Amino acid sequence: MFIRTCNTRTLALTLTIAGALLGSWIATARAESMADWGPAWDRNGKLLLPEHFRHWVFLGSPLTPNALNGGQAAFPEYHNVYVQPQAFAAYRETGQWPEGTIMLKELQLTRQATHPDGSSQEASGRGFFPGTLNGIDISVKDSSRFRDTEGWGFFNFGHHAPPYAESAAAQPAEACAGCHMENATNMVFSKFYAPILDAK
Repeated sequence: MFIRTCNTRTLALTLTIAGALLGSWIATARAESMADWGPAWDRNGKLLLPEHFRHWVFLGSPLTPNALNGGQAAFPEYHNVYVQPQAFAAYRETGQWPEGTIMLKELQLTRQATHPDGSSQEASGRGFFPGTLNGIDISVKDSSRFRDTEGWGFFNFGHHAPPYAESAAAQPAEACAGCHMENATNMVFSKFYAPILDAK
């Protein structure tokens, strides 16, 4: 009876330790996996501009041209929005953007207008067409860093033609986060990318 009890206790203890080790290993593996594709920071806590972002998943390109906003659009460009493939895959599986998600928005001005309404003529007809690149804005999901802005931090790498800044500090909440908190869904303007995000 004593031997059986000892064996049972030993087995239970062994399973408990094995479970703890397995859990620790899984957590470490996930952390290492996210470190491979998540944001990179410099020693001062600035976000480093990701490389090869144009190879990421392209979500969409909303446009708010000056010509339709009295010449005073806040962002008078196409908003070419990219997200890491790993973050996109996690979103498709869970419906939530994972920690480490980077939403990168590269701004692109419209081609020089040939009509008073800001449009121009191309082979496909009259309309608005992409022209010069004009800056990069980034949002990063990191709930531990950005508790006051619903888990997302916002960064500006320059509103001008390339080259862009190599790193950027987080913007104050009133610069970007406030608009997302008031108007976006879970801090992302998902409605602009519905054909991709809603696809099953």
